[in-house]
Amino acid sequence: MYEPPRPTSLAAIASLLRVAAQGDGDLLSLLPRKAYRVDAGWLGYSRRSILIVNAPHLLRDVLTDPLDVFPKSDLMVGALEPLVGNSIFVSSGTVWRRQRRMIEPSFSHMRLNKAFASMTAAVDDYESRLDELAASGGHFSLDLAMSHLTADIICRTVFSTSLKSQTAIDVFEAFTVFERTCAQVELRRLIFDPPFTEIPQHADVLAACERIRHHLGDLIDTHLPAGSSAWDDIAAEIIEARDLESGAGFSRKELLDQLGVMFLAGHETTASALTWAFFILSMQPGLVERVRAEVHSIAGDGPLELEQVRRMTLVRNVFRESMRLYPPIPFIPRVAAEAAKIGQYSVKKGAMIMIAPWTIHRHRDYWRNPHAFDPDRFSSEREHELVAGTYLPFGLGPRTCIGAGFATLEATLILARLIRRYDLVVRDSHKVRPVARLTIRPQQQLMAIVSRRRAGREGAAA
Repeated sequence: MYEPPRPTSLAAIASLLRVAAQGDGDLLSLLPRKAYRVDAGWLGYSRRSILIVNAPHLLRDVLTDPLDVFPKSDLMVGALEPLVGNSIFVSSGTVWRRQRRMIEPSFSHMRLNKAFASMTAAVDDYESRLDELAASGGHFSLDLAMSHLTADIICRTVFSTSLKSQTAIDVFEAFTVFERTCAQVELRRLIFDPPFTEIPQHADVLAACERIRHHLGDLIDTHLPAGSSAWDDIAAEIIEARDLESGAGFSRKELLDQLGVMFLAGHETTASALTWAFFILSMQPGLVERVRAEVHSIAGDGPLELEQVRRMTLVRNVFRESMRLYPPIPFIPRVAAEAAKIGQYSVKKGAMIMIAPWTIHRHRDYWRNPHAFDPDRFSSEREHELVAGTYLPFGLGPRTCIGAGFATLEATLILARLIRRYDLVVRDSHKVRPVARLTIRPQQQLMAIVSRRRAGREGAAA
């Protein structure tokens, strides 16, 4: 059974020395061997102390958190604030609850039905781009391709406009700068800084955030003068949203924060998962043929309709298994706002509580062959194997990702469409290594060659 690339598990000191030697701030390489085995336990030495929690009965208390004892980590909030402000992704308590109530209706079942046409149009356009690449035979970045496509879908569904290529590239490059250099991923701060220390950001990070927010501000401003009645999209619904108690809507800055989260989290996380899914499929031609057979049995060679995509269980399970092995958000850090108890562990105020989908999804007590890619583990025949509370690509509890249904539908459509039509070969596949800062990406962009699928063709495909 195929095992995609991952860091070798080492003892705590060896893991720390490895990351120091690599110099790339990879948090996956920092995880010690014990992190994959314990229900909960302290991780190494840190002035703030870090407790990793894997057991579902323990992490559920942290993530549901009805008393607001475990808000989002101050380290993460400080790192993300220049990009997304005090938005739904980082806010806590009454502020978060107000934001969630106002935004949630925009991702209803009805809105997904409307969004599907925009998703399809974006894939139509991107297939034209892939046809050109197939004809030329040149290499292209799979990471950038998935980022461009998912960003275009977000633009069409949120703002009713397609994304210009140069804007997509600029946002991709700016987000790469932000992710690689924001202060959250500096080992010195993680280990030596005390809790609630103010985090000064690097000038290039602040400049990257400004570039991204400038592009998003331009998109928001297209909606503000005319009012929501001129548009039928997610942005219009959020502009129109009102707080039930005060009757107030979001200010322009709040709109920029909230829609910024949707744009960046909504396209970057899905792009990360799709990049890994296509890479894994490129290594498994037999699985590709199974996926193509399912797509053909449901839709033939015709257009893919919404209800057909929803019936593609194998395609969806390929995405789910990709999210298990490479959860786009590998860590969900919380901070103890006061002294508390988690199981047998007493945590002091300021301690970091690390919920890590990366380790939970690979824990040997919860998953058979945890490092192997096996989409059939999510099939109805094997659903009895799944342990409740151990699959967290979208989080758990009241803060479950508001766009989970959107992302799953979008990814299933993209996988089905592109697998049916194209063959993909990734260059230097043996050198691929995942790293984690804010999301999980390949250490180097995946360069690939795409070609139009030919019936009966053998070899790697996606």
